[in-house]
Amino acid sequence: MQTLDWLILIFTLLFIVVYGAWKTKGSQNVKDYILGNNESKWWTIGISVMATQASAITFLSTPGQAFHDGMGFVQFYFGLPLAMIIICIFFIPIYHKLNVYTAYEFLENRFDQKTRSLAAILFLVQRGLAAGITIYAPAIILSSILGWSLNWLNFIIGVLVIIYTVSGGTKAVNVTQKQQMFIIMSGMFIAFYLILSYLPEEVSFSNALQIAGVNDKMNIVDFSFNPNSRYTFWSGITGGLFLALSYFGTDQSQVQRYLSGKSSTESQMGLIFNGFLKVPMQFFILLTGVMVFVFFQFNKVPLNFNPTSKIAVEKSIYAQDYKNLEEKLAAIQEEKKVVTLTYTQQLNVEVDNPVLRKRIIALSEKEKNLREEAQEIIKKTNNEPNDKDYVFIHFILHYLPTGLVGLLLAVILSAAMSSTASELNALSSTTTIDIYKRNLKTEKSDQHYVRATKGFTLLWGAIAILFACFGTLVENLIQLVNIIGSVFYGTILGIFLVAFFFKFIKGSAVFYGGVLSQLIIFIIYYFAIHIYPSGKELLGYLWLNFIGAALTIGLSTLFQLLRSNRK
Repeated sequence: MQTLDWLILIFTLLFIVVYGAWKTKGSQNVKDYILGNNESKWWTIGISVMATQASAITFLSTPGQAFHDGMGFVQFYFGLPLAMIIICIFFIPIYHKLNVYTAYEFLENRFDQKTRSLAAILFLVQRGLAAGITIYAPAIILSSILGWSLNWLNFIIGVLVIIYTVSGGTKAVNVTQKQQMFIIMSGMFIAFYLILSYLPEEVSFSNALQIAGVNDKMNIVDFSFNPNSRYTFWSGITGGLFLALSYFGTDQSQVQRYLSGKSSTESQMGLIFNGFLKVPMQFFILLTGVMVFVFFQFNKVPLNFNPTSKIAVEKSIYAQDYKNLEEKLAAIQEEKKVVTLTYTQQLNVEVDNPVLRKRIIALSEKEKNLREEAQEIIKKTNNEPNDKDYVFIHFILHYLPTGLVGLLLAVILSAAMSSTASELNALSSTTTIDIYKRNLKTEKSDQHYVRATKGFTLLWGAIAILFACFGTLVENLIQLVNIIGSVFYGTILGIFLVAFFFKFIKGSAVFYGGVLSQLIIFIIYYFAIHIYPSGKELLGYLWLNFIGAALTIGLSTLFQLLRSNRK
């Protein structure tokens, strides 16, 4: 990185922190601090909801996911627009009518305190883990690239977020996320344009899409009913729907964004805005990753994008074996470049040459096999072979011009700060309102609860930083976050669905139904997903959201019927 890159990076991050702290200082009561005094307009809510979900993991992992596996991951979001409509019709009017600070307050009104506490604790556990990952994700990438201490990067990112989140609460999060989303999307559009401009002159955007298609990267929709496949149309509109319902409808990090709306209508419009834009945004980010793949058909590509893994191999007894694989990859790539260019030239005269197409496919298969051999060698050195999270950052650092490197790194860190700020804000609010305040014997002043919320923000920030420091990179990060969510979200959503639609079920039944459902999900996850290699599970993790919700509803109904029969 050059001096200009550092200046752009530092100025961007400091501007966000200082602006957020200055713009929202002086929140003295709970409503102002937790709900932003209900002043948010619909576009602020929509952007804040998008920014909360679009963490650094999205911009690090998603392009790498597309580079390796193509566009199929977009199916994960197919259930989201429908979830937004359901939440707007059923969830938001009730939340606003009851004038709650957190989603879990509603559960005590409907059931009892123990059910409210169960849902709040499940949220705190899974979101606390996720907060650590959203800090850890950019830190581990930047640590390996820049050579900085991982723990210091975790600390720097965490402290920057804590400063303005403690200072201004929800309003600070909402205000800063508008600037962060502008920086994020500007950086991504610039990167996309530059990728296309770096392709050979004879390769148009249409040609690039055809090249990606030949290499099996443009299979957007899979209508198969194979439960082993992680991403299909059916898992997207069922498991993805239930995940989105739980995340946007019951996760306080999202609920708090639209509870700050001026009215129920403003909140609904903000969520619909998110529903319209989220799938196209994810499609665009995935397409950026596919274009990076096409770019590397004509430029030197590493055998493994993780620089730490390569250094470890070069210092091991397997160094020569790895070097032999690199030489084979270079030969394959040189041939593939010539074949792909020839194929493109024939496409430009409207001739799809089947011989060249088959040759490209064969070369891609050889390259894939070499990468798998390299991963086996990396595993022998006790290093993590996963490199999906390093693909986009490798392109940024090695191919973007001075200045834009700093901007794209600012994009990654801004996304990390944006998502982490929402998570810490929600964790502290839930801890204060649902645990601390609910169990106090005497009533305290508004100023006391504001101070308590700030204190819990500091506490959860410290916990997130500690978890980030001791975290381990398992899986592709964007999948890891969604797996954690899927393990917990189904049960939480099931409790809320019972509250909304099953009026005859009472508190004790849904409490014990939720507890048993969560235990069963842990067992299913361990035996059907965890112990199997990535992508080879007996069950795709998205189905856990549906199963968890269905189990909670079914068990709660059973317990209520047994209780009624006993009476």
